[in-house]
Amino acid sequence: MGTLLSVNLAVPEPNPAKSSGTTGITKRPVPGPVPVRAPGPRDGGLGSGLVGDRIFDVRHHGGDDQAVYAYAREDYDWWERELGRDLAGGTFGENVTTVGVDVNGAAIGECWRIGRDVVLQTTFGRVPCATFQHKMAEPHWVKRFTRQARPGAYLRVVEPGEIRAGDEVTVVHRPRVRVTIAEGFRAWLLEPELLPRLLEVDEAPERLKDGVRRRLAGREEAAG
Repeated sequence: MGTLLSVNLAVPEPNPAKSSGTTGITKRPVPGPVPVRAPGPRDGGLGSGLVGDRIFDVRHHGGDDQAVYAYAREDYDWWERELGRDLAGGTFGENVTTVGVDVNGAAIGECWRIGRDVVLQTTFGRVPCATFQHKMAEPHWVKRFTRQARPGAYLRVVEPGEIRAGDEVTVVHRPRVRVTIAEGFRAWLLEPELLPRLLEVDEAPERLKDGVRRRLAGREEAAG
């Protein structure tokens, strides 16, 4: 069991790192309840799963399989020691900052009940991008973030409702095949020999599985 430390919504600002022009990567904690619902497809949907949040780079972010992004306070604490600077909740662009939840150790397809009504299901880790690099202003940030495999987790909305800071987080479902968020991230970006494991997870996003199949086929072609 864990807790939501904060629920964070976007503060739109210019994005010189991409052609989209505006970014919502900076998020700030908000008081009171925030409605959560499935946003629909990435193309033509509502973007974020949180009402009041904004996603501007809809080509690469948002949609049902990235409806909510979670990051653990414990991982922030680790990065604070590594970087020698304070990192407030929302700095990495997450919608919910947790404490007492092993976000990176969660299995892909695991379901969390948050508060009384909301159920979210983990889908994959966050892949760092140029916008994240620019925001952090740390040398080789994308490579450093990737190497540590502390990506935080995207989640889809299974049951909508409202969430707020202080809500309890409990695991209510674990998948048949256990591949953690960190393991899946390493397979995709660091250890391609682990890629076949992602195809064993029934709950993994179809977009992810399609990408894994293409990469495995490419490796077979190159080897043959």
